Amino acid sequence: MNKKYTVKYKLGDKVLTSHDLENEDYRLEIVDNEKEYKVKIVPKKTIEMVEFFSEMPYEFKSGDKFFANGYQSWSTSKEYTSSEIMKGVIKLAKISEFTKGLARKTSDEWMIDYTYKKGEFHSHCYTYVRNGEAVKFFGSLNENTGYTYFKVKMNENRFYFCKDLLGKVLESEWQIFDIVMFGGTYDEVFDSYFALWDMPETRNGMMSGYTSWYNYFQDIDENIILRDLDGLDEYKEQVSIFQIDDGYETFIGDWLDDNPKKFPHGMKYIADKIHNKGYKAGIWLAPFNCQKISRMAKEHPEWLIKDDNGKPMVGCIAWGGAYTFDIYNEGVREYLKKVFDVVLNDWGYDMVKLDFLYSQCIKPRHGKCRGEIMCDAMAFLRECVGDKLFLGCGVPIGPALGVVDACRISCDVDLVYSGKYYNFIQVSNEIPSAQNAINNSIFRRHLNGRAWMNDPDVFFLRKNNLTFTDEQKFILGKINNLCGNVLFVSDNAGDYDEKSGKLLRQFFEKTDEKIISADLIDGEIFKIKTEKDGKQNEFNFNLKKGIMLN
Repeated sequence: MNKKYTVKYKLGDKVLTSHDLENEDYRLEIVDNEKEYKVKIVPKKTIEMVEFFSEMPYEFKSGDKFFANGYQSWSTSKEYTSSEIMKGVIKLAKISEFTKGLARKTSDEWMIDYTYKKGEFHSHCYTYVRNGEAVKFFGSLNENTGYTYFKVKMNENRFYFCKDLLGKVLESEWQIFDIVMFGGTYDEVFDSYFALWDMPETRNGMMSGYTSWYNYFQDIDENIILRDLDGLDEYKEQVSIFQIDDGYETFIGDWLDDNPKKFPHGMKYIADKIHNKGYKAGIWLAPFNCQKISRMAKEHPEWLIKDDNGKPMVGCIAWGGAYTFDIYNEGVREYLKKVFDVVLNDWGYDMVKLDFLYSQCIKPRHGKCRGEIMCDAMAFLRECVGDKLFLGCGVPIGPALGVVDACRISCDVDLVYSGKYYNFIQVSNEIPSAQNAINNSIFRRHLNGRAWMNDPDVFFLRKNNLTFTDEQKFILGKINNLCGNVLFVSDNAGDYDEKSGKLLRQFFEKTDEKIISADLIDGEIFKIKTEKDGKQNEFNFNLKKGIMLN
């Protein structure tokens, strides 16, 4: 194929840009045909990479839709037409370097510029161009050598293959691209792609049950948890897991410190109570993070990722801002191994939900690029978790492939269906939103059962502490059931009326109904065709308003 290459790198103090396939500093080795595209760089001297991409002409036709896979679990993922604009962090958040840094902490804007031009989009790890039932697919097989992303300028008929290699020091050959290409129907191309990955056997499993976050957030205690555990008694046959979310710990990072005020009998006691009901016990951790006021941050400042001035970097803005442990520090590795050993073996939890994982690669370091660091981090976590269940959240999609058993594929839902003020101004592509969670569940449905068990986040059936109509609750529950194999509520099911209890049983029962096509019209109307028992059905609704149309 006719491609132009751009290689930007440092040689000593000089930053050089070259379009050559070979010069006195490096050589590119290329395999390029209709089924695969591989690029290897062979340095002739030590160089530090800054940027690498190739571009080619691509004829976009009327009716083409480009799939933009978001950077991490929470990032917006959808199909775009050439007349649409891909939005990033709002301009208001960029009034200063400080606010800009906070707003884009969860996003990919430290890696990619959003042009805000019609028809200009990008997609992480894999993408496709769809026209009706015909799909042309492009997918990376080697995110451990850096983040792969695809960019298009549909109105200029340009297609770009990009690799985030910032900070990668090359002393020997390095595989930049290992990309495969398929043509076929939607299901055919994803079947072909994921057949090339070594996926966990658990990807075809299912978890249905409870997580504490979306009713109490951090305000949980032993009484609340045990009450809600008892509340599921009437639905025992449909429940397989009960998960404790954020709020049981003293501070983020101090995972093993006792919290007798909230949980006087300790966390093993809770796991035992869950097991007595016949359920698996799950628990939440943000293993790479520690609050500024945590004991770990105070006692081990040498464990933290530092900025260029030697100050600890804030890896996420939650909890008033939290620092990030550097997994390349041996003390960090030993501490986290101990945490997982206690949580999984001493306390006896069967599943860990590991959150805010993107923070590990906020900075290229140790001669490694960000994608390489993230893949190292995921491999380390898998080692720590062993054969227990690993639910990833807030994790870049590519490095999670082949590692996790289940994964969040949407942003957090909100307790208000219509959204709060930050939904209307779209602060970023990762902001909590029921509508965006539904959107992502539909457009990332291809991951379910192929890569892992999709976690589309919770659905709601309760009547209190929630601003949803019954119709909106039904739409969310229906989509979660169609697109996910991790089906959770955060309700005290003991308060359900007969109608809510019936819906819980319905949505906790994995359906054999399958989506055969899904189209989003004008960013508002979803038209979904499904098939069950050889019969085709339609499920159409207004996404913004949460109103069914058929």
